[in-house]
Amino acid sequence: MKYNLSEITELIRNRRTIYPEQFSTRKVHKDQLELILTNAQFAPTHGNTQPWRFHVFTDAGLDKLSDFLGKTYLQLTPEESQNAQKLAKLVRRPKLSSVAIAVSMKRQEEQRIPEIEEIEAVACAIQNMQLTCTAYGLGAFWSTPKLIYHEAMNEFLGLGHQDKCLGLIYIGYLSGEWPEIAHRKPLEYNTTWITE
Repeated sequence: MKYNLSEITELIRNRRTIYPEQFSTRKVHKDQLELILTNAQFAPTHGNTQPWRFHVFTDAGLDKLSDFLGKTYLQLTPEESQNAQKLAKLVRRPKLSSVAIAVSMKRQEEQRIPEIEEIEAVACAIQNMQLTCTAYGLGAFWSTPKLIYHEAMNEFLGLGHQDKCLGLIYIGYLSGEWPEIAHRKPLEYNTTWITE
């Protein structure tokens, strides 16, 4: 066997959603972030288009992201639909994180590859990021508030009209114990074997 399969299996099964509210104040190092982003780029990509784009927010950049999320939520959400708790969470989470990474899909101008396949490639890149975080003992949370799909987010990140932000990845060190392995349904609930 080329790799230690038991360690890889353990890594995959120990990946968790760790919310920024669970992060400590310990900072993630730049070399860790560079490896997380480098590993993201080794996701499968049809036609080798490599559609992922990363905007990394640290230090004062986290305040900039927080301000944008709060203001944009208030601008895009009708007053009667605004939720104070949701707003507070949007504003608070960047400030609780050591780093936030906006992960986006850069659409090919010629659109040779179907958009869904480019989105799938970016989702695979995000999984690589999460697994690398888990290997480091870092918590990661893939956040997808509705406003990230709005043109305002594209403008904030300098993306084109055909591009899409697919999530904010909040990263930090966990302040407490790592959560237990999550339970999944037995394989037979989700799998059909076709043998003839």
